[in-house]
Amino acid sequence: MKRVLVFFVALLISLTASAIDTGAAFEDPEMQARYENLISEVRCLVCQNQTIKDSNVFLAADLRREIRRMMTEGMTDAEIADFLVARYGDFVLYNPRKSGRTLILWITPALLLGIGAFVIVRVVRDRMKMPIDDDALKS
Repeated sequence: MKRVLVFFVALLISLTASAIDTGAAFEDPEMQARYENLISEVRCLVCQNQTIKDSNVFLAADLRREIRRMMTEGMTDAEIADFLVARYGDFVLYNPRKSGRTLILWITPALLLGIGAFVIVRVVRDRMKMPIDDDALKS
C-alpha cells in the first residue's frame, strides 16, 4: 500500500514539475490572464495541432518570449496578432480572421450542412412516396 502511495505522490510531483512555460508570471493578474489567452490562441508552427501554450519545442518557447516582450512594451492583442500574421501567415492563429482569403473557411461548414440537410430531406421524401410492400409485412 505504501509503495502505491509513494508512486502516486511521485507521479503527481513529476506532472507539476514539467510545466512548459518557464517564464515568470506577470505581477498583474489581468496581464497574466491576457498572456494565457494569447498563447492559447496561437498555433505551434512545428507541432501544428498544439498551441504554443502546450508545446515545448524551441519555436513555441521563442514565440512565448516574443509575445511576453510585446506585451511588456504595451502592444495590444490586435497588434500582436497582426505581427504574428504578418510574419507567419493566417495559419498561426487558431481562430483565423474573417477576411477575403479566409472566407472559404467560414462558409464551407455552413454550406456542407445545408447540402447534407437537402440530401436527407430529398431521400426521406422519396422514401415516403414509395409504395409499402404488404407481402413483406405479413411474413
